[in-house]
Amino acid sequence: MPDFLDQDIKFLAGVGPKRAELLKKELSISSFRDLLYYFPYKYIDRTKFYKIRELDASQAYIQVKGTLGNFELIGEGRKQRLTASFHDETGSMDLIWFAGIKYIRENLKPRQNYIVFGKPSVFNGRMNIIHPEIESQSSQQVSTGVLQAFYNTTETLKKRFLNTRAINKIQHNLAESITGKIYETLPATVREPLKLMQLAKALRQIHFPENTQDLQKATFRLKFEELFYIQLKILSLKHKRQEVFKGFVFEQVGYNFNTFFQNNLPFELTGAQKKVTKEIRRDLGSGKQMNRLVQGDVGSGKTLVALMVALIAFDNGYQASLMAPTEILAIQHFNTISRMLQGIGLNVALLTGSTRKKERERIYSGIENGDIQFLIGTHALIEDTVNFQKLGLVIIDEQHRFGVAQRAKLWKKNAGIPPHVLVMTATPIPRTLAMTLYGDLDVSVIDELPPGRKPIETRHYLENRRNQVYDFIRNQVNKGRQAYIVFPLISESEKLDLKSLEDGYELLKKVFPRFKLSMVHGKLKPAEKDFEMQQFKDGKTQIMVATTVIEVGVDVPNASIMIIESAERFGLSQLHQLRGRVGRGAEQSYCLLMSSYKISNESRKRLETMVRTNDGFEIAEVDLQLRGPGDLEGTQQSGIGFNLNIANLGKDGEILRIARDAAIDILDNDPHLQSRDNQLLSYHLQRMKTTEFDWSIIS
Repeated sequence: MPDFLDQDIKFLAGVGPKRAELLKKELSISSFRDLLYYFPYKYIDRTKFYKIRELDASQAYIQVKGTLGNFELIGEGRKQRLTASFHDETGSMDLIWFAGIKYIRENLKPRQNYIVFGKPSVFNGRMNIIHPEIESQSSQQVSTGVLQAFYNTTETLKKRFLNTRAINKIQHNLAESITGKIYETLPATVREPLKLMQLAKALRQIHFPENTQDLQKATFRLKFEELFYIQLKILSLKHKRQEVFKGFVFEQVGYNFNTFFQNNLPFELTGAQKKVTKEIRRDLGSGKQMNRLVQGDVGSGKTLVALMVALIAFDNGYQASLMAPTEILAIQHFNTISRMLQGIGLNVALLTGSTRKKERERIYSGIENGDIQFLIGTHALIEDTVNFQKLGLVIIDEQHRFGVAQRAKLWKKNAGIPPHVLVMTATPIPRTLAMTLYGDLDVSVIDELPPGRKPIETRHYLENRRNQVYDFIRNQVNKGRQAYIVFPLISESEKLDLKSLEDGYELLKKVFPRFKLSMVHGKLKPAEKDFEMQQFKDGKTQIMVATTVIEVGVDVPNASIMIIESAERFGLSQLHQLRGRVGRGAEQSYCLLMSSYKISNESRKRLETMVRTNDGFEIAEVDLQLRGPGDLEGTQQSGIGFNLNIANLGKDGEILRIARDAAIDILDNDPHLQSRDNQLLSYHLQRMKTTEFDWSIIS
C-alpha cells in the first residue's frame, strides 16, 4: 500500500500541476514528504506591531497595521514600478513593487485596512518597504502561534508568487490533510529515555510553533532522528563488515620489525606513536579485517607508524602497498622509506604514471612473484595489470583525494580475504565530521610532534608592512634558511584583484637580487616542476615562489619561512596545510600571512585562528563552523545518503554524540535489529539510499 506522504505534490490543495513543476525544478520538492521535510530557516515573532514613526532602515523585518492609499504606476516597460502610500495614525510610508504589478492592482483595494510585513528602507528621505507581504487585517494568519516560519525560496518562485508566505500556506494545507497519517519512526525504547517529542507533533511544531519551548523540543527530535539513522546505517555496515570479512592474522613480530626498531629508527617514538602502533597491532592479531584511520598533523610521524605496520606484514610473509595522491608525494614516500630501510634487505619499488615501460614490466613481475615486498605509488597501483602475490596491507595517504571506487580497486586486489586497510590523513577532521564521514572506521590520533620540533610562529601582516616582511626574509636567508612565498593565482585574473604568481616572481627577483629563486606552479611540465623543486631541496635556490602545488609533498627541513600572499583568499584547511611545509627541522619556523586592508569578518576569523593556534583539530572545528560540512562523502558514489535537512554538523556535535551512543547501544545488544522493537529501525534503514556495493567496507 503506497504511503500517503509519497503522493505527488500537485495533488495538494493550493499547488496544482504548474506550481508543482516549479517546486520540483527549483526546490526538488516532488511529494508531500519532500514538502513536509522542507524546514524553515528562521522564525519571526508576528505578534509585535510597529507604528510607522518607530521605523528605521536598520531594523530587520517588521509589521505595521494601516490603510492602503491610491496606486501610482511610474515608468515604462521593464523599468515600471507600482507605488502606494500606506499610513497609520502616526505617519505614512511608501510600498513599492517592481514585479507582479497586475496581480497587486487586481487584489488589493485602496482605503482598505491591511497588515504589511517586510524590511524597511529609506529612499529620498522617505521610509518604504519594497515587495511587502500584505494581507487584510481581517484574514486569518497561517501561523498558529507567536512565531512565523520563513522558508528559503528562489527569485523564479517569488516572481510566480511562491514566496515564503505562499510556502507557509501550502505547508498549512498539508498539515491539515495529514492529521493522523504520520507514523512514528523511532521505537519507544529510543524515544522515552531521551524524552523525545513524538514525530507527528514535532513536524507540526517545526512549521507552526506555538512557543519557543515546543520549537526547541521539535528541533531536537528531528535533528536527533536524522543523525541517529545515519549513525545506525554506518555502524550496522561496520558490524556487517566485521562479520563477513575475516582478516589475515599477523602473529609474528620478527626480524624486519625488530631490526628496524633496534638499528634504523630515526628518532625515539612519541607516546602518541606508540599508542597508535599498539592499537594497530591489536587489530592485526584479531582475525578481523582492519579498517583504521590515522589522523595526525603534518610532521607528526604518520609515515613512520605506517612503515612499522608494513614491517609486521613482511614478517608474516605478506606484501604491502602505499598509495599517494600525487607523484611528488609518492616519490617522497619512496625516498624516505627506502632510506629508513637501508640494510634490512627488503625490496621496495615505486610505480607512477611516469614509470618507464621496462621498469614497469619488472615491477609487475616482481609484485606477482613476491620478489617485491613493498609497492609505493599513485593511481598506477590500481591498474588491472598490477597483481600481487599476497597483499596483506593497503596504506592510503590523504584518502579524501581518492574516490571510493578508486580505493575499492586497490582493496579488491586480493581474491578471498581482503587486505588490512590503514588510512592516513594530515587533514585534521573535526570529531563530528569524523563520526559521520569515517564513522565505520576505527580512528587513531597522533597528537604529538617528534622531539626537537618547535611550534611554528604565525603572524598576520597588512600591505603597509610589506617592507618589514621582506627585511625579515632577507635576515633569515642570510642566516642560511630558505623561504616559500605562495600566491593564489598563476596569471592575472580579471575577476579577482590578486597579485599573480608571475608578476610576484618578477618583483621578488628585484627585491632579492642577491638570492636565487625557484618558481613552481601546476602548469609546468612534470620534469620542469621536479627540477625546480630539487633545486630548492638541494639548497641551490633560497626562495621558492609557488602556488598551492607545494601544499602536499615538499619536505625541506631547512625551509623555515612560509609567506602566504592574499591569505584571506585561502580556506583554513589549506592555510594549515601550507604552514605545515615549514617547521620540519630543529630551527624556529615562521608563517607570515599577508592580506589586504579590507577583508570579510569570516576571513578575519580564519586569520586570527591561524595566528592563535597550531592545533590542527581546533582549526578544523573552526573551519567546519565557518564553512559547514559541504559534501561529506567527497564523492557522489557513496552508498549512504548524507543529505541533511535540518541537522548541522558544525553546530550539532552534542546531538550527534547522543545519537551515536544510542545507535551503539542498540547494535551492541541486537546487531541484526531482529527484536520486535528494533524491526521499526530495520524498516527505516532499508528505506535509506543503498547501492549494489557497500562502499563502507573499504572505508
